[in-house]
Amino acid sequence: MKKTIILLAALAMTSLAMSQSDMEKVSAVRLDSEIFTVVEQDPQFPGGNDALYQYLGYNAHYPEKAKADGIQGTVYLTFIIEKDGSISNIRVLRSPSDMLSDEARRLVKAMPKWKPGKQNGKNVRVQYNLPINFQLD
Repeated sequence: MKKTIILLAALAMTSLAMSQSDMEKVSAVRLDSEIFTVVEQDPQFPGGNDALYQYLGYNAHYPEKAKADGIQGTVYLTFIIEKDGSISNIRVLRSPSDMLSDEARRLVKAMPKWKPGKQNGKNVRVQYNLPINFQLD
């Protein structure tokens, strides 16, 4: 119990000892790396949503094995659109097949830079969810 109280007192004193500029630096770093899910201005694929769908349709390569096995469905991805418009942290949330997941990840990795999202007039990191539908004719 005494150790806990001493530790809490030491932490409180350390916080009090931080200068205002140190606190501002910590806040700036936290805000700089924060990932938003809702922003004032959403990120945008170059040319808008129509261009995004055209990109996906034109560049998608249905895996031959998935075709032969009759595998189809929607791959749900999430990724981060960085402050410079680049894409990072691509993850599959749900998918009917690893083959379709791999193709969906490849498509997103190959995308051109997006127009980044904005919050309070500044470019910010934004988590973006994208369903990619693979449908056999």
